[in-house]
Amino acid sequence: MAPQMPGGSQPQMPNPAVVDRIFRALSDPTRRSVLERLSAQPASVSELAAPYGMALPSFVEHLKVLEGSGLVRSRKAGRVRTYELAADQLRLAEDWLGRQRKLWERRLDRLDSYLLKLKEEGTR
Repeated sequence: MAPQMPGGSQPQMPNPAVVDRIFRALSDPTRRSVLERLSAQPASVSELAAPYGMALPSFVEHLKVLEGSGLVRSRKAGRVRTYELAADQLRLAEDWLGRQRKLWERRLDRLDSYLLKLKEEGTR
């Protein structure tokens, strides 16, 4: 069950393909590390690539995946491309995980109630 919005309307559920792209981007430790770095402040491609022992074209592919998922945005000034975090997209993943958590909490609560009922009936 989705949470109610003011006025009784349901929140807009994101396109599953969008959520899939976000989780694909988050599935790689290099990309997660880049997101952590960008949470502090925007950075150029060379600043982001410096800690990694990989060829620049390989690193740029990671940035393309992040940008394609909407988790980062870039802008170019002269020859320098700078990336920044787009935290609003992270909320889509957070919302999806939150819905899953609530679903499983309800299921586990029902299981707990059922098991307690069985235990009570067994002690009678």
